[in-house]
Amino acid sequence: MLILGIDPGSRITGFGVINAVGQQLEYVSSGCIRLGDGAMPERLGKLFDSITELIEQYSPQQFAIEQAFMGRNADSALKLGQARGVAMVAAVQQQLEIAEYAPRTIKQAVVGKGSASKEQVQIMVRQLLKLPGNPQADAADALAIAICHSHTRNSLVHQAGMRSFARGRLR
Repeated sequence: MLILGIDPGSRITGFGVINAVGQQLEYVSSGCIRLGDGAMPERLGKLFDSITELIEQYSPQQFAIEQAFMGRNADSALKLGQARGVAMVAAVQQQLEIAEYAPRTIKQAVVGKGSASKEQVQIMVRQLLKLPGNPQADAADALAIAICHSHTRNSLVHQAGMRSFARGRLR
């Protein structure tokens, strides 16, 4: 199953595509969509077109994105929310369901610690996907989002199976 992870940003948006087969994870692609310094409407238009193109190119079955978090700067949070909205609209227009994960949940799933640093996330993404080097920070975050989604999905499938089967009988 191909999973597209998105780490939204108003200037740089990271993306990561992995193939998840059971517990096995395979790197497919990652990178950054650089939106530049233009006016916000043009950057959002470029982001929409770029994510639509990624979805058409890789045909993922799953789409995962980082939830917005409130930092110290309300203007930055608003711009991040706009970028998230554009990314989600691109996914919905391609008939993809959207899974959202909090930053701490992503770090917990990938590193084992919700307060992990960006460097720790990069190192674990490299190890989990058997990459030759650390991916760029925004791309690593996007890959971490995809990995988190895979782990969460597998955990839910496992839990559903555990509830359905008890002592060899289907409940």
